[in-house]
Amino acid sequence: MKHTYHIEGMTCSGCEAKVKKDLSNAENVTEVEVFKEDKKVSIIMSKHVEIEVLQNALGGKESKYQISLPINNSKEVVQKSCCSTGEKEHKHHEIKHTHQAGKYYCPMHCEGDKIYDKAGDCPVCGMDLVKEPEVIQSTKYTCPMHPEIVQDKPGSCPICGMDLVPLEPTESEEDKTYQKLWYKMKIATIFTLPIFIITMSDMIPNNPLYQLMDLQYWNWIQLVFTIPVVFYACWMFFERAWKSIVNWNLNMFTLIGIGTGVAFVFSSIGLLFPAIFPDQFKTSEGTVHLYFEATAVVLTLVLLGQLLEAKAHSRTSGAIKELLKLAPTEATLVLDGEEKVISIHDIKKGDILRVKPGEKIPVDGIITEGNSTIDESMITGEPIPVDKKIEDKVSSGTINGTKSFLMIAEKVGSETLLSQIVQMVSDASRSRAPIQNLVDKISKYFVPIVVLIAVITFFVWWIIGPEPKLVYGFINAIAVLIIACPCALGLATPMSVMVGVGKGAKSGVLIKNAEAIEKMDKIDVLITDKTGTLTEGKPSVEKIVVKDVDENIVLGKIASLNQNSEHPLATAVVNFARAKNTQFFKVENFDAVTGKGVVGFIDNIKVSLGNKKLIELEGIKDFSNIEQEVITEQKLGKTVSYIAIDKKVVGYITITDAIKKSSLEAINELKRQGVQVIMLTGDNENTAKAVASELNLTDFKASCLPQDKLEYIKELQAKGKIVAMAGDGINDAPALAQSDIGIAMGTGTDVAIESAKITLVKGDLKGIVKAKNLSHAVMKNIKQNLFFAFIYNVLGVPIAAGVLFPVFGILLSPMIAALAMSFSSVSVIANALRLRTMKI
Repeated sequence: MKHTYHIEGMTCSGCEAKVKKDLSNAENVTEVEVFKEDKKVSIIMSKHVEIEVLQNALGGKESKYQISLPINNSKEVVQKSCCSTGEKEHKHHEIKHTHQAGKYYCPMHCEGDKIYDKAGDCPVCGMDLVKEPEVIQSTKYTCPMHPEIVQDKPGSCPICGMDLVPLEPTESEEDKTYQKLWYKMKIATIFTLPIFIITMSDMIPNNPLYQLMDLQYWNWIQLVFTIPVVFYACWMFFERAWKSIVNWNLNMFTLIGIGTGVAFVFSSIGLLFPAIFPDQFKTSEGTVHLYFEATAVVLTLVLLGQLLEAKAHSRTSGAIKELLKLAPTEATLVLDGEEKVISIHDIKKGDILRVKPGEKIPVDGIITEGNSTIDESMITGEPIPVDKKIEDKVSSGTINGTKSFLMIAEKVGSETLLSQIVQMVSDASRSRAPIQNLVDKISKYFVPIVVLIAVITFFVWWIIGPEPKLVYGFINAIAVLIIACPCALGLATPMSVMVGVGKGAKSGVLIKNAEAIEKMDKIDVLITDKTGTLTEGKPSVEKIVVKDVDENIVLGKIASLNQNSEHPLATAVVNFARAKNTQFFKVENFDAVTGKGVVGFIDNIKVSLGNKKLIELEGIKDFSNIEQEVITEQKLGKTVSYIAIDKKVVGYITITDAIKKSSLEAINELKRQGVQVIMLTGDNENTAKAVASELNLTDFKASCLPQDKLEYIKELQAKGKIVAMAGDGINDAPALAQSDIGIAMGTGTDVAIESAKITLVKGDLKGIVKAKNLSHAVMKNIKQNLFFAFIYNVLGVPIAAGVLFPVFGILLSPMIAALAMSFSSVSVIANALRLRTMKI
C-alpha cells in the first residue's frame, strides 16, 4: 500500500537523504520516495504504519522534520488493505504525481527529481533544461478564412460559418532549443571561418595574405571576428562557467570557460600590450603568439556538439512523443439518439460514444453495442488485432478496425491507461539508477582534478619542455581543460534509461524507475502466482455436484454469497448462476476469509464455500463421502471448492482456468537464462502439482496465504537470492512490495499495480521475458557508455597533456581536443539510441 504525506523542515538534498533513510528504517516500511520541492514523502508499507510511528522514526516531536497528513489536494479513498484479512478497511491517501506539464528538468538529473518553472540552464551542470511532456494535450481550432478566430472546441466560425479546423502543432520545446542553437551556430561559423583561414594561411609558402597586409593588421581582424563568437554566439558557455564557479558546481562548462577565456584574454592582452610578454611568447616578427583561432574554433566546435546533442536528445524522448500522438483530439458523443463531435476534454464518465471504423478510441471504457477488432499494438506491443464484443474493455489510443460500435466512458483525462502509461514513462525516464551513484562520486572530483592536471601540465612543460617552453605549456594546458568531458559521464546512465523505458512502454512493459531496470537484470528467482498470472485469470464453472439437496437452491445460495466478493473465482460462480437463471438470496454477516473462502448467513443458516482449510476452520470433520471425488478433480488441475450448509458438506463446485498458451514458452526461456521459476498459490496441493508439472516449474508451494508468500520471499532473500514476484491480486500486494522486483499484471488490481515496480500491460508471462531482456540490454548499454566515457577521459587527458610527445612527437591542439570533446557526449547519446531498434 502507498501513502503520501506532507513533510516540513527539509532545506537541502542532505535533509532529503536523511528523511529517506530514517523513514526507511521504520517497521513495515518497504520503500520511501522524498520530494523536497513539493514537501511530500511517498511511503510504500507492507502493513499500515501510524503517523506517530513515522514521526518517531524522524526523531520525535522535537525533530526539525514534521510529518503530517496532506494539507492540499489530499483525496482520501477507502480501499481494502492489501494485507488485511478482509475484515478491516482503512483509508489510503491517493498519491499525486509530483511532475507537472509545463515544468523543466535536467537531463542529467543532477538534483534528482527537482523540476524548474522556467526554461534555462541547470544550476549544477549547466545543461539546457528539458521540458516535460504534457500528458493531456489540448487542441486549438481556427477558421481557415479568419485565422484570428481560435477556440478550444470544434465548431463553426462565428464570422463566416465555416467548420473550424485544428491548428497546426506548435513548435516543440526541443525544436525551439535546436533552432536557437542553429542560428547561433551559423553566426559562429560565419565569423570563425575567416579566422581559421587567416591562421592556416601560415602553412602556404609566401603567404598571399601577408602580401595584402602585415601580420599585425590580420591579428586585429582576428580580434574583431572573435568578439561576436565570444560575446554573442557562445557567451552562454561563459555564463554557465561563471555560475558553476560561484556555486562551486564545477562541470564541463567550467573547463570550457576557463580554457577559452584564458586563451581569449591572453591573446587580447598580447595584441594590445605586446611589450609586457617575454620573448618566448613572441614570433620572429616580434608579435605575440595569439590564440584567437583556438578560442573561436573551440567555442564553435563546442556549440556544434551542443547542437548535435539537442537534436539527438529530442530523439531519446521519442517514445513519449509517439505515445502522446496516440491520444485522439475528438470523439463522437451519442446523446438522445443524435451524434455530435466534441473535444476529448469534454468527455465525462458515463457518456455514450460512437467509435467509427479506423478511428482511435478516445477514452477507456466498455463496449455497450456492436463488436469489432482493435489494434492494441501501441499499448501491448502485440501486433495481432484483438476481437472485442459487448462488455469488453477498450483503451484510449488504440485503433478500431472495420466495424462501428458504441462504448460507455469509464476513465477520462489523466485516468486513462494511455495517460497513466505516458506519466509512468515520463517519471521513470528521469529516475536514477543505483549505478549512477558511482558516476556522481567520480564527477564530484573530476573537474578539480582536471584543472590541477592542466596546471601541472603547464609547469612541467615550462620546466623541462623544449623551446618555446611557455607556449607549449600554455597550449597543452588549454588542451587538457578542453578535452576533458564530465558531460559524457553524466549522460551515460540517464540517456540509456530514458530510451530503455520508452522502448519498454512500446512493448507493453511499464517500468516504475531506473532502479527496477538494474535489479531486474540481476534476478535469479521468479515467484509467480497461479490465477491470472500463469492462467488466463478468467475462470469458469465446469460443474456443480451436490448430495441429497436441490442443486439450483444450493447454486443460488453460493452465488449469493459470492456477489459480495471480487475474487475471479467468485465472479465465475455468479456468472454461472445467472446463466442458469438461478434465484438469488439475501446474505447477512458476509465474511471473506483470506486464502480460504467465504461465509455468510442466508435465512439464519450458515453457508460456507471454500477450500479444505475453510471447512476445517468451520469445525466440519466428516466430508469423506466426496473428498476422493474432489482430489480426482484437483489432480486434473482444476480448482474445487467445498460447499457447506449448516456446518454440513453437501457438495462441491469445480472451476477451470485455462493455462495461458505463452506461459510454458516464457518459463522455459527464463529457466534458460538461469532464473528459477517457483509458483506460490493459495490453491490446493493436487491442483498446484498438476499445473507445476504441466509448466515444468522449478518448484511450487500450495495452500499459501498472503503471509506465507511474504515469509517465503524473505527466506529466499536471506539466502542471498534476488527475487522477482509476479502477481495480479490484492493478496499479492505484500509479496510484491517485499520482493526485490514486484511485477504486476496489467489485468490485475490497482493495489497490485501500485505495489509493483514493473507492470505488464497485457498481463502475459512473456512480458517478464521482455522485461528481463530489456533490463539486460539497458544495463549493457549503460556499461558501454560508462566505459566509453571513462576510457575517453583516461586516454584523452594524458594525450592532451603531451605524454606522447617525447616518443612520437605528437601534440593535441585545442581545436582537435574541442572536436573530440564535443563528439564524446553525442556518441554516448547515439549509443543509447541503439536501444530503440533492439528486439526484446
